[in-house]
Amino acid sequence: MDVSGKKALVIGGTSGIGLATSKRLAALGAEVIAISRNPDKAADALEGVTLMQCDVLDRDALDTLFKSCGPFDILVSAATGGSRARGAFLDMDIEGYKASFAKLWGYANVLQLGTPHLSADGTIVLVSGTPARKPNPGQVAIGSVGAAVEALARAVAQEIAPRRLNVVAPGTIDTPMSALTGTEREEAYRRQTANNLIPRAGSADEVAQGILFVIQNDFVTGTTIDVDGGRLLA
Repeated sequence: MDVSGKKALVIGGTSGIGLATSKRLAALGAEVIAISRNPDKAADALEGVTLMQCDVLDRDALDTLFKSCGPFDILVSAATGGSRARGAFLDMDIEGYKASFAKLWGYANVLQLGTPHLSADGTIVLVSGTPARKPNPGQVAIGSVGAAVEALARAVAQEIAPRRLNVVAPGTIDTPMSALTGTEREEAYRRQTANNLIPRAGSADEVAQGILFVIQNDFVTGTTIDVDGGRLLA
């Protein structure tokens, strides 16, 4: 796919990986609409990109948004969905575990409501994460959600062909999701990636490059692309 002149919707497109993806698509000549719950925060960072507000858990609002923006050629969802339960499963508040699946419900809404407005040769990308296949201790919730996202994508890809659907799974990525700062932040990332084949945190732009790969390569669908610094092999 030559993305120049294509219409692209990037949900979660005003921060972190979504922001980097919006910038890359716009730089390649795509008509980009970046969508998030708080789009104003990216007003100065996304020149030439249309900003829209929506919560992917609000099905009525999301349906209205897709109808107003359609048809479109590229649909990327990098929305986190909300809070994530952490810690040992046997000690975990089950309601916190359930709430972690907001990301899955958001992706399900995006796929079900967005696909009917996707062009016949369009493509969809969801963002998961390496805990889906290699959870560290304390990552049972995020690992469960990620595995469900990847299974959903493999199943739905078969239903919507020849339109394409893929998943990009980042490893440890330095994004605004981390509240740590300064040396504390650097040490946390150093500790988390010490055993990786590439022992550092990745950047949002490196993940965005992986997203662009599955958008542009017309022979890739129903699969998960890892951008993880070799974490799965560590």
